[in-house]
Amino acid sequence: MSTGLMHPGQHSIDDDLVRRLVAGQFPQWAGLAVEQFPSGGTINAMYRLGDDMVVRLPLLKGGAKDVSMEQEWLPRLAPRLPMPIPEVLGAGKPAEGYPWPWAVYRWLPGENPEAGALSEPVPLAEDLAGFVATMRSITLPEAPVAYRGGPVASLDASTRAAVEKLRAIPQEGVDCDAVVAVWEDALRAPGWDGPPVWLHADLMPGNLLVDGGRLTSVIDFGCTGVGDPACDLFPAWNLLPADAREVFREALGVDDATWSRGRGRTLSQAVTALPYYRKTNPAMANNARHVIRTVLTEG
Repeated sequence: MSTGLMHPGQHSIDDDLVRRLVAGQFPQWAGLAVEQFPSGGTINAMYRLGDDMVVRLPLLKGGAKDVSMEQEWLPRLAPRLPMPIPEVLGAGKPAEGYPWPWAVYRWLPGENPEAGALSEPVPLAEDLAGFVATMRSITLPEAPVAYRGGPVASLDASTRAAVEKLRAIPQEGVDCDAVVAVWEDALRAPGWDGPPVWLHADLMPGNLLVDGGRLTSVIDFGCTGVGDPACDLFPAWNLLPADAREVFREALGVDDATWSRGRGRTLSQAVTALPYYRKTNPAMANNARHVIRTVLTEG
């Protein structure tokens, strides 16, 4: 859960604003209990609405496009996937001083998995591979390009800048030279030369729901689209232990080049997140530390 403002220009959101927005645009739900849901997310605030719904509101202007993305693509993806994904029940408009589109979704039960505390890591790896493989098999016309879905080299400047920020934070104890070596290995790996495939493109632990250790839902499709299949290998390093990581790789049939790109992409996300969120979002910062340790240990 965030402990302060994560972003410059972040909009202030509270229970009262959510109640006013709901009452003004969805009077059938006025009077239902509204309660902020603690989340490690970075782009949206989430509020439970009654027992069966959740309100999701972008914190930043840049997050508003995710609302439109989900409204367009979630209904088309849902029947093609092996597990429930978010269902939009209401599309909210700017009002009450809140400047961006927002949405009401059906509540999906489950808990976010935590790296190092998985009760069924190997079956979870199989579940994740099944989800990723199914995403890759989807064919839908006019697919958007996934966020992070382009060449690894497109992340080079931002990744190197993030590494330099980490060098200036010695208390984090990150071996920045080792990080650069892994990153450069990813840059040298052959790029994806097949057709772009459908991706979730943000498979962080906070976007996964589990029950009894097994994957029950995947949420937050704001980054979805088509691109390099390496983009959906994030759980190999941000969640799964070594034995389950190998099960995940084998189930997806990942070649060495794609594995290297996936490892580099996951590391890039982590070294970018750590200096940015280390004081405002403990969940994101701690997972970034886990990724860096895992990748550098794996070698």
